[in-house]
Amino acid sequence: MLKRLLFFLVFGPLVLSCNKEINGNPLERVLASDSPLIKTVMDSLEQYEVQIRYTQIDRVNDSVLFTDYDFQVSKSNYFYPASTVKFPAAVATLEKLNEVDSLSMNTTFYVEGDSIETTFAKAVSEIFAVSDNAANNRLIEFLGQDELNKRIVAKTEGPIRIAHRLSTSNADDPTTKPLVIYLNDSTTATSTVSINTYPKPLKLNKIEKGTGFYADGSQLVGAFDFSLKNYYPIETQHNLLKRIIFPEVFPTNKRFNLNNAQHEFLKKAMHTLPKDLGYDKEEYYDSYVKFLVFGDSQEPILDHIKIYNKVGYAYGTLTDCAYIQDTKNNVDFMVTATILVNSDGIFNDNVYEYDEIGIPFLAQLGREIYKLELNRDR
Repeated sequence: MLKRLLFFLVFGPLVLSCNKEINGNPLERVLASDSPLIKTVMDSLEQYEVQIRYTQIDRVNDSVLFTDYDFQVSKSNYFYPASTVKFPAAVATLEKLNEVDSLSMNTTFYVEGDSIETTFAKAVSEIFAVSDNAANNRLIEFLGQDELNKRIVAKTEGPIRIAHRLSTSNADDPTTKPLVIYLNDSTTATSTVSINTYPKPLKLNKIEKGTGFYADGSQLVGAFDFSLKNYYPIETQHNLLKRIIFPEVFPTNKRFNLNNAQHEFLKKAMHTLPKDLGYDKEEYYDSYVKFLVFGDSQEPILDHIKIYNKVGYAYGTLTDCAYIQDTKNNVDFMVTATILVNSDGIFNDNVYEYDEIGIPFLAQLGREIYKLELNRDR
């Protein structure tokens, strides 16, 4: 009874219409919602730099069919991807491990100069459960920026430029640190250092944002320049998600080289909730890194709904790339969406409308699409 009540509170009343046909782009219906969580953004759309790709999933016999719908999606319009770049780092790491006989997901290692011992599997789990920056950076040291980018471009056919680590000193150092790897209980080996290409400035629309920013404790006047930052557009994020959730749809040369155990582990990591890995459920509630559908609620996520996703938030930009599955109602779909919430136009001041506007918008967006999916003919 309690779960039914929580479902009603999160999703609201769901009226199933006899007329299930949707004319044109269904995102237009979703974004025309009367919900103030949607209208606040749509009434001042230009300032929020929203981009959305929504994929309907249909099945015909043994085939899976995708229908994509876009709203303002353009790889030429820059947004800061923040922690969403951890998804490709995890995928590329697993693929590389599968090509080295002496290594596996459970191999223990540490970065030279660091005191934290971990495993590749633990790092990947931490990336998805709580978006751990240090776990991501350890994988960057293992891969190197150039190899990471090359692996993702080869399979997704979309642009990506991972140029720096996250929330650490010397984040853009092109030289990786060696890993000390335990080959067994008594034998270690040191990985080879890689020297990567130093990034060239990106030439994209909206690469400079705002009217001021903080640097070294002082506020400076002028736009904040993102041209040397990471670049991971909606198109590439969505392409990667499709290839991980439904690899069978793609030709072999466009699938990532993951064995069955790696693939199942990755998918499980993507939907596992923090509490299931031992994190405190009060601090790391179910929707801690699940913005779509549940982001503005700290209530438990219902057991029959799984969200395979990766979020990012920094510099006022919120992004979620998600495959959402409701096994009870036989509903599944994909959404990748981003929004900028920085009303004062100042970057690095830590004054952003994440909780007031950004996360509520993404949560309601997910709920509106979910309701649309419940009504949709398949």
